Parts: sequence; C-alpha cells; structure tokens
Amino acid sequence: METPKQNRSIINTEGINTQKVWRIIFLIIMDAIALNLAVFLALLLRFELNLNLLLNGGTHFFENAVKFAPIYTFAGILIFAVFKLYTSLWKYASFDEALRVIVACTIADVFSFVGMKLMHMRMPMSFHPLNGIILAVLVMLIRFSYRILRDKLANLRRGGKRTLLIGAGRSGMITLTDFQSNPASSNKIVRIIDDDSTKWGQRLLGVKIVGGRDKIIETVKKQSIEEIIIAIPSATNKQRREIIEICRETNCKLRILPSLIQLANGEVSVSSLRNVEIEDLLGRDSVSVDLSDIIGYVTGSTILVTGGGGSIGSELCRQLASHNPKTLIIFDIYENNAYEIQMELKRRYPTLDLVVLIGSVRDRDRLDQVFEEYKPEYVFHAAAHKHVPLMENSPNEAIKNNVFGTLNVARAADEYGAKRMLLISTDKAVNPTNIMGASKRICEMIIQTMNNHSDTEYVAVRFGNVLGSNGSVIPLFRKQIEQGGPVTVTHKDIIRYFMTIPEAVSLVLQAGAYAKGGEIFILDMGKPVRIDDLARNMIRLSGFEPDVDIQIAYTGLRPGEKLFEELLMDEEGIVKTNNELIYIGHPIEMDEREFVSQLDKLHKLCEINSPEIREMVKKIVKGYHEA
Repeated sequence: METPKQNRSIINTEGINTQKVWRIIFLIIMDAIALNLAVFLALLLRFELNLNLLLNGGTHFFENAVKFAPIYTFAGILIFAVFKLYTSLWKYASFDEALRVIVACTIADVFSFVGMKLMHMRMPMSFHPLNGIILAVLVMLIRFSYRILRDKLANLRRGGKRTLLIGAGRSGMITLTDFQSNPASSNKIVRIIDDDSTKWGQRLLGVKIVGGRDKIIETVKKQSIEEIIIAIPSATNKQRREIIEICRETNCKLRILPSLIQLANGEVSVSSLRNVEIEDLLGRDSVSVDLSDIIGYVTGSTILVTGGGGSIGSELCRQLASHNPKTLIIFDIYENNAYEIQMELKRRYPTLDLVVLIGSVRDRDRLDQVFEEYKPEYVFHAAAHKHVPLMENSPNEAIKNNVFGTLNVARAADEYGAKRMLLISTDKAVNPTNIMGASKRICEMIIQTMNNHSDTEYVAVRFGNVLGSNGSVIPLFRKQIEQGGPVTVTHKDIIRYFMTIPEAVSLVLQAGAYAKGGEIFILDMGKPVRIDDLARNMIRLSGFEPDVDIQIAYTGLRPGEKLFEELLMDEEGIVKTNNELIYIGHPIEMDEREFVSQLDKLHKLCEINSPEIREMVKKIVKGYHEA
C-alpha cells in the first residue's frame, strides 16, 4: 500500500513529465514557424523587400517554397531532434548549445538545397545562405526568449527576500543564474557589489553592479536589502573577513559560497550556500602545508591514532587516509565515535586497510597487544581528557589518563620500534593554572625524556582552542542561541587563540615531517579573540541583536580557568621552520632522574586517588599554580 508521501512523489513526477511534454510541443510549433518564416524572409531580402515583386514577378520562387514547405518543415524538425534541441536545458545554455543550433540549421538548409534541386524547384543562388543564417538566428531567439520569459515570470511569482550579491566573477554569475532560475529560491537579487571598478555601472544577467565594498551599507539602505550573499570563493580569509565585518553592520542575514573546490567540482548552487560562521571572522589565512613532505612519511606506512574518534583524532584519520597509508589503526575507548569515523572512512576510502580497535591508553597490556600485532611505524597520540573544569573536579583521572596514558603509549612505541610518536598538546600546558594543563605539560616532559633514551623520535605539537571540537565554546554558544539565550561568557575580558580542526591537523602532520626528535612545535595563531566579542558576533550572525534579542550573562571564571593563554614559557625561545607559521620551542633543561622518581610517586598517589595529587604535580611542573 502506498503511503501519502509516495503518492505525492508520483503526482509530482507526473507533473514534471507533463510540463516537459508541453515544453517540447511548444518548441516544435515555434520551430515549424521559424523554418517557414526564415524561407519567406530570405526570399523577401533577395527581392530587396519588394513583396509585390516576390509574389507577382513571375519567378515561381515563392510557389516552389510553398510546395516544398511540408517536406522541409518535417525534415527540419527531425534534424533538430537528432541534434537534441528539444532536450537541452536552456537555463544552463552555453556555447555548446549555440553551436548545435548553428550546425542543425546548416544541415536543414543543405537538405533544402539538395531536396529542391532533386525536385527541380528553382531558387535564387543567394537564397540558401540567407535562409541558413536567418533560421539559426530565429531558432536561438526562440530558445533564449523562452528562457528569459520563463525566468521573468518565475521572478514575478516568487518575489522573495531582497538580496545583495557580493562578487561579479564566475562564481557570482553561476550563483545569480541559479537564484534566477531555481523555483526553490526565496531570494531576489536586486544589486551586485564587486571591488573591480571596471565592472561598476554594468549589468550581470540584468542586475546592476553598483560599486565596491564601500557601497555595501549604502546599497542595503537604499534597496531595503534583507539578505547578503558572498560569492567570492577565491578570496583569502583576511579579505573575506573584512567584507563580513562590513556586512555585519547592516544586520542583514549573511550567507557565503564555501570554497574554490566546490566551484571546481561544479557544486556552486543555491544549495551549496551556507550561513556565515564565526570561523569566517577569525584572525588569519590557514596554515600552508607541504603535502609532499606528508606523503613522504605517511604513504605506505602503518599508522596508529590513539583517541582516533575524537575531534582532533578523527580529522587526523581523515587526512591520513587521504595519503594512502599501508594500514590505519584507530584506537579509542568510546565505541560510538570510533564507529562513526570507521563508517565515514570506509565510505570515502573503500580500499583503505582500516583497523578500528576499542581500548584505553591506561591499559598497558592492551597497548602491548596492539603494538605487537600491528607494529605501527608512526603513532599520533590524541587520546586525552581535556575539559578543564571537569578535570579540576577529578584531578586523579586527568593524571591517570593524560600522563600515564601518554607514558604507556610512549613506552610501547619504544619497545616495539615505532619510528616516531607525536603528542597532541595544548597552550594550556604553558604556566598552567589547572590540572588538565599541568597534566599535558608533564606529557611534554615525558616526550622529551623518552626522546633522549630511544631510537624512536618523540615530538609534541602545541596549539590553542580548536573551533567546533567537543566541549568547546562555539558549539555551546550555538546551542544557547538556538534556545533563545542567554549566552554565557565566563568573563568580559577573557581571550583565547583559535584555529580550525583541519588547520590544527595540518600542523600536526607538518610537524611529523619536520620532526627530528625532542621538539615541541608551536603554531603562530595570529591575534587572540575576546570571547565576549565572539559571543556577540555569533548572535549577530544568527540575525539577532546582543543584549536585546539575546542576553549575554557573565558567570565568572571557572575552576582552573585564566583570562589568557600563552604559547611559550618564559624559559622557551623559538626557532623558525620552513613554514612561517610553525615554530619550534627550545626544550627546557630538567633533571631526568628526579623527573622519573617524581613520576613513580605520582603514579602511586593516583592508584589510591590521593588528595595530595595537586601538590605532587606542583613539584613536577614549574609554573603550575591554581587559579
């Protein structure tokens, strides 16, 4: 039995087919008229527009044309059908469609010449060239007129939000075409902005280009614009951010065309537009990565990613999978996340040798099993507890998982001969005010110590907050805005560095290429972002006014939280790498024997969940002080 939904689908399909049939019938009738009108106009031009001479001059040319008309009309329609002039989508008409029209009309004209010769019907020598040219012009006029009329009627019916398009290049043209012809669109583009002064005052598909970005606010007011579409996928992050900053002053809804990749793949359409996100406003262009370096050590290698189902770990797996590793092993304690990335990678890379294992980095025996069976050559250690306030309430768990989980992985990498282990660290490890940051600083110390006593190369990558990761502030703000507020900010002056997840992972992979052992790699993360500004921008980008439509509530700093994060400790200096945004921090000298002894004491305290754990951590990590 068919469901109502199925019935609606069938009705819609039949409606589309009926519409298509009537469209073809309409075009055939118009082409039949064009075939005969072209003959008449060609003869009239031959006789210098003297109709009386054409009809009564005793030449019989007009009579011959009338006698041949049924054959010519039928043959012409048949030729047009062979050249698919009735199945082309003229809303996307291009040079190919125009060329098919010219060739089809030329063949129809040749048929006319041969047919009339065979039937001994005399015609003037100039008639056939004239007929072919006029016919091609008429047939193209019919199709373009049909397209323009249909689009105009659709625009009249649709009305829609008055919209400003930014970008009059190829992407802008494709976007505008899709808006004008797509019946699903609820937008009416009334003006275009482009920084290219040679385009000012011109029209793109009938829409006026009024000026550069300095005209955005003025145009919005004059034209009562409700929505702004940014269609400049080739723009740098900085250029895009500057334009968005201007647009935010208008209180219009903003949408953006994502990237050049989608343009290259032919995905530019109304459906590919997305809302402007806070990521579009952040500080700098993305990190450039030398893919040849990455391919050099990833391709053909067995790679293990601990915490491979998490925010960073899953993106690591995506980018590693795209570089053809021999085997990719995902190791995670949380089965749901591991399953999701497993299904995604199987779908995207069906030939990838993918192994997904459930287990904890705390379990040394389980790690030994994994390392012994698969012998990973490269280990990316992303498994960690990272939520600052939660770890303040459970400090022993932070140390067990972060510190001794890292130690277990590092020892296994050494024992089973891995070439390199790379630790995912954080800027919170610098002068930490919370147990999570302090635990990650100890992890860095483990990495540097192990590197001094192993053939395995141990390195760490330190970066700031990652946009969109589990537990980060931006998903929280989005949810609060969707619920109508309030948006909670801990302190009006709190600032943070931010980066995107793909950017963070690109850095990790680049660090793996630069690594010689013992380094802590640091990203130049641009300017820090004030969280209060971040919240207000997100509210505005959602179409609301901060403190009017959605309130901002200041809740006070959470346990272990500080107003700003640092990327370097005072004792550390930096060394440049080949990538101008990636640096290496100088390792800090430490007493390794004392450090190993302190780790043993720390481990014993963890085993009994001792409340003295913080005091022990303070002895290990210089600069750690509770906020």
